[in-house]
Amino acid sequence: MKYKYWLACMAQMAENIGTGKVEKLFRFAGSARALYDMSEKELMQISGITEADVKSVLTYKKAWNLEEAWENLKRSGLYLVTREDENYPKRLLYINKPPYGIFYKGSLPPEDKKSIAIVGARRCSEYGRYYAKHLAELAVKAGCIIISGLAAGIDGAAHSGAMAAEGETYAVMGCGADYCYPRQNQSLYQTMTQKGGILSEYMPQTKPLGKLFPQRNRLISGFSDVVVVIEAKERSGSLITADFALEQGKDIYALPGRVGDVLSGGCNRLIRQGAGIIVSPEEWFKDLEIDLANIVVSNAFSKKVLEKDEGVVYSVLDLQPKSAQQILEETKLPVDRMCEILLTLENAGFIKEVYKNYYIKMHE
Repeated sequence: MKYKYWLACMAQMAENIGTGKVEKLFRFAGSARALYDMSEKELMQISGITEADVKSVLTYKKAWNLEEAWENLKRSGLYLVTREDENYPKRLLYINKPPYGIFYKGSLPPEDKKSIAIVGARRCSEYGRYYAKHLAELAVKAGCIIISGLAAGIDGAAHSGAMAAEGETYAVMGCGADYCYPRQNQSLYQTMTQKGGILSEYMPQTKPLGKLFPQRNRLISGFSDVVVVIEAKERSGSLITADFALEQGKDIYALPGRVGDVLSGGCNRLIRQGAGIIVSPEEWFKDLEIDLANIVVSNAFSKKVLEKDEGVVYSVLDLQPKSAQQILEETKLPVDRMCEILLTLENAGFIKEVYKNYYIKMHE
């Protein structure tokens, strides 16, 4: 029943004392139960803890309904692991200000598998989305796990890639683990509780607030051995994750992009500052000493099955969207024939119309 006391202490931390002072309280008390039972006189003896802090702790304790909080946690379907537990994630013990506890749905990340964080822009390009998913698929096939933040865009693509390859993936939330954010990723959220987990240091029912996400990002890198930034602007939350990774001594890689593209600015800057560059999946995995030799990379089709004109249209496309007008100019095909081929290739899953009359290739 010690978790009840951790709940009380974590809730107090979430209110107004601050993580630094709560750390002092824990170190002095030795356990959550001992801290909860401390008298005003004992609290006043702790160096760095003011009379106002003590008053706050005691006032909160009187108002806190320990039994109700414990029952609410059980009903939420969340589990709690604390620093007093043997199964507390070992990777987090070596970061600055490790959380006192982690609430989670599903399971905790395994300690014996290489852990790769893939993060990036919410409003990503198809180029970024493709590589986030592709790298995640290959990584889990090689026995790794994927960490990200369940955000729209790159995060969601990385989680999806891991699950498409039937691997494990874990989301570190900037809200309570019982709260799916963004709502559009509800399906991912539910599936990950069966094959991976949802993790948070925040109390259940904590809503997503902007100020919580930078602190959350230190855990994304903390849970990982390697951090990969796929697309990021010059000022981006993904770069905060990279900064934490650098502070924690983790390997950082970035996917390069075209000079001048807004979404490439942050990644190209990281590479200039010394981050590893992802030239190809094969070279990147070689850098990580991950063997891809036994991985069968599925391909949904072969260009040999395409008719001549279909092959011509397919060959001028890539992961950067091209307009129908561009395709027409490059293939020199009649308009009616080109439109027919675009529809055929899209229905077969070879290409995708990302927005009106703009197309990308779906396979390499």
